[in-house]
Amino acid sequence: MPNVLLLGGTTEASALARLLAAAQVATTLSYAGRTDNPRPQPVPIRVGGFGGVAGLVAYLQDHRITHLVDATHPFAATMSTHAIKAARIAGIAHIALTRPAWEAGSGDRWTCVRDTAAAVAKLAGTPRRILLALGRMHVEAFAAQPQHHYLLRFVDPPAAPPGLPSHDLVIDRGPFTAEGDRLLMQSHMIDLVVCKNAGGTGAEAKLVAARQLKLPVVMIDRPVIGDRIEVCRAEDVLEWLGHEATSATDRGV
Repeated sequence: MPNVLLLGGTTEASALARLLAAAQVATTLSYAGRTDNPRPQPVPIRVGGFGGVAGLVAYLQDHRITHLVDATHPFAATMSTHAIKAARIAGIAHIALTRPAWEAGSGDRWTCVRDTAAAVAKLAGTPRRILLALGRMHVEAFAAQPQHHYLLRFVDPPAAPPGLPSHDLVIDRGPFTAEGDRLLMQSHMIDLVVCKNAGGTGAEAKLVAARQLKLPVVMIDRPVIGDRIEVCRAEDVLEWLGHEATSATDRGV
C-alpha cells in the first residue's frame, strides 16, 4: 500500500488530503510553517522544514515513504527542487499537483516580469496606490520604491510591522470574490496591482476585479522548476498512485 508524504500549504493540497483520507491511503501532510493557523486536516500533519535535500531524503527513508506528492505553491521553487532531487536519491515515485498558470485575456492590461526584483524595478516613477498581492514574502523588497502607497493583504497578522513607509494592511483569508476585491480596490483607490502568477481559481478574483476596473497588473512569472510529472487535479494524483502502486508490486518493491 502507498505511504504518501504530501507537501502542502495550498488549497489543492487540502483537497487532495481529503481524497486520500477518503480512499484510506496512508498520508502525512507537511507544512512549511508560514501560516500560523492552518486549517484542520483529515490526515496527520507535520510542520517545519526538512533541512535541505539530505534532511528530506532522511525523512523519506526513516518513515518508509513510497510516494512523494508536491502540492506546494507554484512559487515554492526551493522546496519543489529539493523534492525532485530527494525523490530521485531515495528512489521513490514523485509527482507535482499544481495549478494551471493564468493567461491574459481580453481586457487585461498585464506587464509580465521574470521575478520580484524585476517587479520592483518596474515600479520606478511617480507615486501610485498599489495592491501588493504577494502575501508576506518579498514585501520588504518593495521598500526600494518608497514613493508608493501599498495595500497589503495577509492571512495572519505579521510579527512585526511591514517595512514599507506608506501602507495599509488587511488581514483576511480567502477564497475571495471578484466583487469583494473590486470594492477593496475602489475603497483604497488602487491604480495598480502587483501579483505572482499563482494560477488556479482560488486567487483569481483580484485579476477579474482589475479587469473590471481597467487597472494595469504587473504579473510576476513562475520560477522554472526541473523535470517532473505534473497534474492539475487531485483525482489525477489518486489515479497515478494506483498505477505506481501496481507498478511497484510488479517490480517486487
